[in-house]
Amino acid sequence: MLAWQVTNPAPVAAASLRAVELPIPEPGPGQVRLKVAACGVCRTDLHLAEGDLPPHRPRAVPGHEIVGYVDALGPGLPEAGAAPIRPGDRLGIAWLAGTDRTCAYCRRGAENLCPASLYTGWDVDGGYAQYAVVAAEYAYRLPAGYSDGELAPLLCAGIVGYRALLRAELPPGGRLGVYGFGASAHLAAQVAIAQGATVHVMTRSARARRLALELGAASATGAYDSPPEPLDGAVLFAPVGDLVPVALAALDRGGTLSIAGIHLTDVPVLNYQRHLFQERSVRSTTANTRADGREFLEIAGRHRLAVTTTPYPLTAADQALEDLARDRVDGAAVLFPDGV
Repeated sequence: MLAWQVTNPAPVAAASLRAVELPIPEPGPGQVRLKVAACGVCRTDLHLAEGDLPPHRPRAVPGHEIVGYVDALGPGLPEAGAAPIRPGDRLGIAWLAGTDRTCAYCRRGAENLCPASLYTGWDVDGGYAQYAVVAAEYAYRLPAGYSDGELAPLLCAGIVGYRALLRAELPPGGRLGVYGFGASAHLAAQVAIAQGATVHVMTRSARARRLALELGAASATGAYDSPPEPLDGAVLFAPVGDLVPVALAALDRGGTLSIAGIHLTDVPVLNYQRHLFQERSVRSTTANTRADGREFLEIAGRHRLAVTTTPYPLTAADQALEDLARDRVDGAAVLFPDGV
């Protein structure tokens, strides 16, 4: 099968990805194999390809926003249950690929913090390929009413953005600031609006500002601009540490800044009185739990989200990553193994 591997972590223009032919993987015990129909291109893939995230294994196949159709079942899958997995089922594979299920974090429902957690496209091969395997217990049932390409970004940009939104602890009807407006932000903003929030978007891209207003944002200004009113909560999607004090200064008393990304450039020195006093707080977001994923996908099934995508054939995965690095992608880039 055709697949892409991270062979030389470096700026993507320096050919950090290489197209290769690999054997079609066989599903092991408790696993299913999907014929990949679409795979989103996430900024985390870019961080891995460029070396911002240290590789967990050599020549990993990236990609963790995978939509596919079951074409093989491994041994040991349960036959009972409300909806056993069958060949032909459309399933999703997301970032979290496995946990030990026994540590203190897993036992308290915080499996995203499990020290033994495994991740798709980092620890196990991902979806920049024609086939992918996943442990059945970490696969997602997907809502109807979306194309394969629309569903792909929901599996990380959507799920992790949703967890970051939860971490912002926005009160009902609250005022939310969104810093950066790419794949994840444009989905989380729609969820917040559907739940009654007033959303203000701060981003450097004029195209993204126009999209934000089209999707229902109350305002859309430059990344370093002040919102038109104090914020009850904010989510930082842009991996830019310089925006942390900017967002904190925009918070009202008791407001919370949630940082969504797995990678962030260095944060400048904060001033306690200006940025943290009056019980302002800042929180990171680490991956997601499966419960987060199921909850978000259920919301996506009830509220039809507008998913903005830019399609690429799988053969152009390196170009998709380079376009993402250079901010040339509208919404989310999505790879299609069978062509666009």
